[in-house]
Amino acid sequence: VQLQASGGGSVQVGDSLRISCAESGRTFSTYGMGWFRQAPGKEREFVAVISWSDGSTHYGESVKGRFTISRDNAKRTVYLQMNNLKPEDTAVYYCASGSFGGSYYAFHQLRGFQRGYEYWGQGTQVTVSS
Repeated sequence: VQLQASGGGSVQVGDSLRISCAESGRTFSTYGMGWFRQAPGKEREFVAVISWSDGSTHYGESVKGRFTISRDNAKRTVYLQMNNLKPEDTAVYYCASGSFGGSYYAFHQLRGFQRGYEYWGQGTQVTVSS
């Protein structure tokens, strides 16, 4: 499975931005796709995740109400719509996908943790300036 992230850039506080991640290869093996981010000097942080099958979503506390994750199954692409961006949203955003053993239970248990994901994209930079 290969992941290609795109759409990052530099914006102002309060602006919106949408980033995308396209999955290719053995895509039938993955259960869900998520986004993580890593700011300079900080650990990688969970942002959001979506299930390919039922579209269920889960968000990190710092982005709830501002970010929306969605999917296009036909294109095997996941989008992260980011609204009301803040300087603390500045980071490299990584998309990741995982099989979670094909298990609904495992997906819900591990979806917020890096160890749940086998495949990672190259990252896209998002910079929010005040």
